[in-house]
Amino acid sequence: MFIQNAWYIAAWAHEVKDQVLARTICNQSVVLFRDKASGKASALEDRCCHRGTPLRFGEIVDEGLQCGYHGMVFDCAGTCVHIPGQAAIPKQARVRAFPLVEKDEFLWIWMGEPELADTSKILDYPWHNDHRKWPHKHEVYHVKANYMLMVDNLMDLTHLGYVHKTTIGGNPKVHIDAKMTVTPKDTGLHYIRWMLDSQPPPSYVKAAGFTGRVDRWQEFEYVAPSSIVQWSGALDVGRGAAENREQDGGFQLRLFHGLTPETEDTCFYFWSTANGYRQDEPEATEQLFSEISRAFHEDKGIVEGQAAMLQKTGESRLVDIVSDKARIHMRRTVIRILAAEADAAKAPASAAETAHVPAK
Repeated sequence: MFIQNAWYIAAWAHEVKDQVLARTICNQSVVLFRDKASGKASALEDRCCHRGTPLRFGEIVDEGLQCGYHGMVFDCAGTCVHIPGQAAIPKQARVRAFPLVEKDEFLWIWMGEPELADTSKILDYPWHNDHRKWPHKHEVYHVKANYMLMVDNLMDLTHLGYVHKTTIGGNPKVHIDAKMTVTPKDTGLHYIRWMLDSQPPPSYVKAAGFTGRVDRWQEFEYVAPSSIVQWSGALDVGRGAAENREQDGGFQLRLFHGLTPETEDTCFYFWSTANGYRQDEPEATEQLFSEISRAFHEDKGIVEGQAAMLQKTGESRLVDIVSDKARIHMRRTVIRILAAEADAAKAPASAAETAHVPAK
């Protein structure tokens, strides 16, 4: 069950060029393509209204997207604008179009009611637009797990010391002893973890050349249903990191995590990493991307293994522990939004039923 009235990442903007891109999102098949004249990206249901042929087999022509079976052409709004050998086009000759917005290198799609698609609610990620201060690289993984398991993984960072001990994690005890503050919000939650006077992990030493202990932080903003903005960093002990994190030197990175459900059992993991240090050295950006990629492949393996096990055993015997605080808040937010959507869906039907009840 997915939250429908929300913005999800359909693709990185660069993935949609001069070819059709087919993707399943929230169990719905969609195709993404760019208009030849304007370059604007659009999303349509991957199903021709003529014989139900997937539009992924078509091609982009001057007028829009041409079905690869009988040549019908649909514009960016899903309206049929051409039928070979037929002048009159039936009004019902159209396919569903999904609201799609290109912003900050993402293509955001709205899977719910089109009239509720408020573009002001699309998350801002300005760091993608500052290549000088925040040089970055990004990736997308296909993960064989429900998207919520991947969000769970980002809400409990005590796993870093065990899963990523040779890269971004380091000593497990450092993470267990971290001072953490969780602040619930209407749209999700915020949390920050401080690891004061700690040994820097291997990835931080490679990047910034630390020779001693550091004050280290991890700040996360979760926006339901599946976007997480991260700012992590470290400064040498004594530099006052708790009072001012935006100092030159040390280590800083910005990470974006976007989990888009494909099916109940699979998802897409869109992530981006930007370095706030040695910005004039391209090798620093490459090195950071390599370290993060290695760590996230470790996450992928763990979560896919977890998903396979839970499919066999279910979740009834799982136990919550103290490190689950942020994860529990996150799950409650999603449950609350799902319940509100379900209530809203019932309301019109209830009103209609009431209108037909005879007066006593």
